Amino acid sequence: MKNSTKLRELLSSSSPEMIMESHSGLSAKIAQETGFKAVWASSLSISASYGLRDCNEASWSHILETVEFMTDSIDIPLLLDADTGYGNFNNVRYLVKRLENRRVGGMCIEDKLFPKTNSFINGERQSLADVDEFCGKIKAAKDTQVDPDFNVIARIEALIAGYGMDEALTRAHKYVDAGADALLVHSKSNTVTQIAEFMGLWDQSCPIVVVPTKYYDTPFHVFEDLGISVVIWANQMMRASITSMQDVTRRIYESRSISEVEPTIVPVSEVFRLQNTQELLEAELNYLQQIESVGGIILAASKGDDFEGLTKDKPKAMVSVDGKPILSHIQDTFNQCGVKDITVLAGYAHESVKLPNIEKIIVDDWQINGNAWSLYLALHKLNGPCVISFGDILFDKSLLDHLLDNPDDIVLSVDYTWTNGPSDRNVLPLVQCDAPASQMFGGRTTSSLTSIGYKLGESNISGEWIGLLKVNTQGAKIMSDHLKYLAETDINSLRSMDMVSFLHSLSLTTADLSVSYFPGKWLDVDNSNDLTRYNSMKD
Repeated sequence: MKNSTKLRELLSSSSPEMIMESHSGLSAKIAQETGFKAVWASSLSISASYGLRDCNEASWSHILETVEFMTDSIDIPLLLDADTGYGNFNNVRYLVKRLENRRVGGMCIEDKLFPKTNSFINGERQSLADVDEFCGKIKAAKDTQVDPDFNVIARIEALIAGYGMDEALTRAHKYVDAGADALLVHSKSNTVTQIAEFMGLWDQSCPIVVVPTKYYDTPFHVFEDLGISVVIWANQMMRASITSMQDVTRRIYESRSISEVEPTIVPVSEVFRLQNTQELLEAELNYLQQIESVGGIILAASKGDDFEGLTKDKPKAMVSVDGKPILSHIQDTFNQCGVKDITVLAGYAHESVKLPNIEKIIVDDWQINGNAWSLYLALHKLNGPCVISFGDILFDKSLLDHLLDNPDDIVLSVDYTWTNGPSDRNVLPLVQCDAPASQMFGGRTTSSLTSIGYKLGESNISGEWIGLLKVNTQGAKIMSDHLKYLAETDINSLRSMDMVSFLHSLSLTTADLSVSYFPGKWLDVDNSNDLTRYNSMKD
C-alpha cells in the first residue's frame, strides 16, 4: 500500500491515531520500531537539528534532503510540516512534485506569512495569510498532485494568533471548500477547552488533527470523545534528545571520564543495528568480489656467518639496518601492502626473534636443514594466498605491490637488471623465462619460468630471483602438495633442499611458475658490506 494511502486511512480512522515527531532517519526508525503508524517531519525539530531557528532559516532544500533520509529509513508514511509552503502557490506546486517523488504521504501547510515564525513565539502578534491567497495554495497543491491519495492538510492558526473562534471556523470551511483533505487546528491553551469548543461547532466535513504541545495533560480518551482523527506529538523526540545530550555531556565534562555514563547509554552495537549494518555486510557477500587475506611466510632460520660479530647472539634477519632489524623492515613492507598474518621460521638464536604481531615457528637443526624444510614446517600456513620471503632481503613496497597484482598461481619476483649484482654469477639464483622483460612492455602480461638455478648457460638469462614469491589459493595447494610429495618420497633430500632447488623441482612438474619483472628496488643483505648499500637503495 502506498504511503499516501496509509496516511489517508489514518486520517479517516474511526478512533484517534497517533503520529510521532521525527527529525532524522534515525529518529524516524525509532518511532516506527516503537509502533507508531506514521511520523511527523517537524520543521521545528529539523531546524533545531541544524542549529537553526524555526523561521525558514533552513531552506526547503534542507528540509527535502532530511525528508528523503527519513522516508528511506521507514516503511510507514511521513507527514511533512511544510510551514507556509515555502512561498506562494507556485512554490507549493513545486513542493508537491518533490514530495511525491520522495514517497511522502502528505504535507501540512499553515495560514501564516512567509517566512514563518514558530506559533509559540509571540503567537498573538503574528499576522495570518489572506484567506483567498491561502485557498489558492491549497487548490494549487491538489491540482498538482499526481497521486490521488496524496494528503494536503491545512493548518489553522487563528486561535493561536488571537483571531477568535469565528475566524477559525470561517477559515476551516473555506479551506475544505478549496480541497483540503484534513484540518489541523492549533491552540496554545494549557487546556483542551478551545479545541473542544471548535469541535462542538464543527460540522465534521473533514478530519481534524491536533497538536497538544501545551495541553499535554489531556487524557487521550478525550480526543476520541471529541471526534479528533489524529493526534500529533510534535517535538518530544527532539526535546528529549536535547535533555539527554545536555545531561551526558555535563557528566562527562565534570567527571573527565565516560565510565559513569557508559552504562546509561546504548552500546555502539545498537547504533549499528539501527543503521541496518548487517544488511550491508550480507549485501557485500552478494555484490563484492571477496578478496582473500594474504598471509606472509619469512624464512629466517640461518645465522649469517659473513656478518662477523653482528650475528654473535642473533640471526642475520635481526641485524639492525637504519635503526631496526631487517625482519622488521620486511614486516613493515608486508603490512603496507595488506599482508598482516605473518609467520617467521626462526632457527639460530630464535629467542632473539621478537617482533609484535608475528607467529614464530622454531626450526631445529637449522645448520643442516634448508629453507625448503622450513617451508614444510609452515605447511599449515600454505592454505590460501601467501607471500614467501627470505629473511635477509630488503625491498620496496612498489615491488611487492607489483608482485601481488599478478593473478597467476605461483609468481617469482625477478630483477631483470641482474647484471648489476655480484660479478660471480654462480652465487646468484638466476632464471630463464619464455619471454624477457622487454616483451612485458609491448603488451604481453605474463612470462613463464623455464629454468631456475645457480649455474645457467650464458645466453637467455632473464634475470635474478630476489628471494620473494607469491602464491594464490591454487598456487598454495600446488606448492603444499609438492612439499608433501617430497616428504613422503625422500624426506632427507627435502630437509637439505634450499628454495632454489625446491622451485626447480616444482618447475619439473605440471606446475606453471610465472615471473614478475622489476628493475632493482631491493637489496640482498649477505654481509656487513651490504649494510652500507642500504642508503643508496633508498635514494
